[in-house]
Amino acid sequence: MLEAAKELGYVPNALAQRFARRKSGNVGVILPFVPKVHLFSTYYFAEILSGIGEAAKACNYDLLLIFREPDSPRDYAKLFRTQKVDACIVLGAQNVAEERAALAELQEEGYPFCLVNQRFDEDGYLTVDADHESGSYTAVQHLVAGGFKRIAFLNGPGVFSSSGDRLAGYERALADAGIPLAEERVFTGNYSRKSGYEAAVQIAESIRNKEIDAVFAANDRMAIGLMDGLREYGIEAGKDYGLIGYDDSDSSRIVSPKLSTVSVPFYEMGRRAAMKLLASESEEMENMILPVQLIKRETT
Repeated sequence: MLEAAKELGYVPNALAQRFARRKSGNVGVILPFVPKVHLFSTYYFAEILSGIGEAAKACNYDLLLIFREPDSPRDYAKLFRTQKVDACIVLGAQNVAEERAALAELQEEGYPFCLVNQRFDEDGYLTVDADHESGSYTAVQHLVAGGFKRIAFLNGPGVFSSSGDRLAGYERALADAGIPLAEERVFTGNYSRKSGYEAAVQIAESIRNKEIDAVFAANDRMAIGLMDGLREYGIEAGKDYGLIGYDDSDSSRIVSPKLSTVSVPFYEMGRRAAMKLLASESEEMENMILPVQLIKRETT
């Protein structure tokens, strides 16, 4: 039969081969669906997906993107039961009951998955993350070294472990500098530019009253929104207050003034996550925390 197939020039269909092996050939990437936000133009998601894509291609896998709507069931295990994916990577996971239940089911049934930029330390899930606590600490330490003493923090939602890490770094940097923690200087946004812009109302008043002289924002989008909002009050970053963002996104380099920020290796995080799942013979199946780096620009 093999000889006959060879003579006829028969080439096996890749999809048929995968079906016969009960393998999809896909690595699933679960993404949050955010209305009015173009995820693929967002630096954070674009970089991580690019890293995942490179590793998947090297391992002869295709990407299957699954968008998780806010109110939809988080039945991640169904992706495996219906043979849509052979492994999955979860982006934007949140510390909420529905998420924890979905991840616990994956773990209990032995399905291969990895979290990127989110940890549930007590549950032992495979994770690739960055050292956000250290990045936050270094950013605030830099502001202190520049003579700033009344440093505000614009954080993201508490459902993300990175928000908790950045808060811990902020608090540790203040403590090491002998600066008391003032709860009224801690603000919460949702990692969007709009939430940074809206925070400008309160922060502008505090800057004018000399209650705040610098701001550390938990991502560049909020930092840039804050810059725009404060500019409408005649308050300029780098002149009237210090400002540091986080992510080292493309926009941080083209705004005026250029934004000091913390560089996070999102591309490498995505690549490592995929390699851990798809090429386990060359990557140890253990959690990984990648280093970050402070980038000093005009706003400090």
